[in-house]
Amino acid sequence: MKFAPLFIALFTIGNLLNAQDRLTGETFTTRSEILAQNGMAATSQPLATQAALDILKKGGSAMDAAIAANAVLGLVEPASCGIGGDIFAIVWSAKEQKLYGFNGSGRAPKSLSIDYFIDKGMKYVPFYGPLPVSVPGCVDGWFTLHEKFGKIPMKDILKPAIDYGNNGFPVSEVIAYEMVSNYESVQGQPGFADTYMPNGRPPMKGEVFVNTNLANTYQLIANEGRDVFYKGSIAKTIDSYMKKHGGFLRYEDLANHTSNWVEPVSVNYRGYDVWELPPNGQGTAALQMLNILEGFDIGEMGFGSTEYLHVLTEAKKLAYEDRAKFYADPEFNKIPLETLLSDEYAAQRRKLINMDKAADTYPAGDMEIETGNTTYLTVADKDGNMVSLIQSIYSEFASGMVPDELGFVLQNRGQMFNVQDKDHANALEPGKRPFHTIIPAFITKDGKPWVSFGLMGGAVQPQGHAQIVVNVVDFGMNLQEAGDAPRMRHTGSSQPTGSEMTNGGTLNLESGFAPETRRELRKKGHRIGFGVGMYGGYQAIGVDLENKVYTGASESRKDGQAAGY
Repeated sequence: MKFAPLFIALFTIGNLLNAQDRLTGETFTTRSEILAQNGMAATSQPLATQAALDILKKGGSAMDAAIAANAVLGLVEPASCGIGGDIFAIVWSAKEQKLYGFNGSGRAPKSLSIDYFIDKGMKYVPFYGPLPVSVPGCVDGWFTLHEKFGKIPMKDILKPAIDYGNNGFPVSEVIAYEMVSNYESVQGQPGFADTYMPNGRPPMKGEVFVNTNLANTYQLIANEGRDVFYKGSIAKTIDSYMKKHGGFLRYEDLANHTSNWVEPVSVNYRGYDVWELPPNGQGTAALQMLNILEGFDIGEMGFGSTEYLHVLTEAKKLAYEDRAKFYADPEFNKIPLETLLSDEYAAQRRKLINMDKAADTYPAGDMEIETGNTTYLTVADKDGNMVSLIQSIYSEFASGMVPDELGFVLQNRGQMFNVQDKDHANALEPGKRPFHTIIPAFITKDGKPWVSFGLMGGAVQPQGHAQIVVNVVDFGMNLQEAGDAPRMRHTGSSQPTGSEMTNGGTLNLESGFAPETRRELRKKGHRIGFGVGMYGGYQAIGVDLENKVYTGASESRKDGQAAGY
């Protein structure tokens, strides 16, 4: 009987690590993949997923459905996304058998320079208030993407979001938690409480939240098009609001905004081409990590092993040093992408990894030239088109600045500029795009679409992307298993804003990893942490071209849903 307490403890730990009794697949998986032939949508909130499916069933394209879902998410997930933020996408055109990349990020105000911060002795752009606000690129992104890939009118696309805004919707569990947990820092910003604190606080789970101001804004956009936001009444309202509250964003900044079609960049990882967008986003870091990891026998190491988590963490540290030094607006900098993504450079960087010891510091490549919240969604239609789309206002509730009666918060993406060093690639300059965290992803096999996926959550995104690819390619997981699998997130790397890693950072591990793995990682010198809600949120759609079947997945860390028909 003296062994009973030990047995109970071991049994309890075993149950915690393997909480589900599934008939098939990995024990950590929360549910089966979703299978359908005619269309698929995966978003971080079920109402948005259903809106996307409704658009598909009405004859809309994958892009039409993605925009509809994004508009709904801006309403139902307002701490993470909305039309006050930016948008990026990777689109597979079935007709052309080609991938398109889209950068819909906005620029710094023309009237704001780095000297403002240097003169005031400010080492960083603040998170809240008017100073971090940059031009919102989302609405222009919708219309530019719709012009190329849309099929039905924008009025029909925005109608679900308008209806929910006017009639209300019940706030879902994780989103309610995020809203309640993150409003205090911004509740004093002008217009915030009027929009997001109807009862003196944000709405709780299950409460019906109405945002008629946002519904009216959506209706204006549906009726008058893109220009009402950038050159019409909405732009004028934003201009007046920012002038009143000490901001630098002006009507001229909005009127001059443009999006960009860009060429996606890729590396081949064990026969699969993994695609990301080039800077000013951070997708290149995921590709750099995969290039480094390809030199190790990851499959032999095994999922959750000490060896795998060690090399994964060290690869992340290496890639993020380059991320801190080189990633910035390519219109202002020459970025050595070809070198950063070369096999030769990956081999050079790989040699720096000590298999027995975690590094406190790594150098960035010698070449000339962590906060975040987001929503990711992916949609596929009956014609074979696939959209990988990500949209964000940056941190939770962003700047907190809500222009008069417009119903949305302005992003604080300008917080990512470096205001310490005028010579840094990511130094703030008038009209420059800041370093960006949000990144969509795509995988092709032999030139054909295979998986559209993304993983939201600030600086976790590249390391999350790499883990998803490794889970599927090296460990043979299906798309649902790949997202539900326990995840790591390393924090404390050097940043494009000017901070530097000196102590190796912290390796945060979800509770699904074995205690002995944590112990062995500590022996290698890793500082082990544990955080809740910091590991991102993932959605994915895969395609089986032989059987003409879509596979959808939405992980359990969010309120999301994958559904098809």
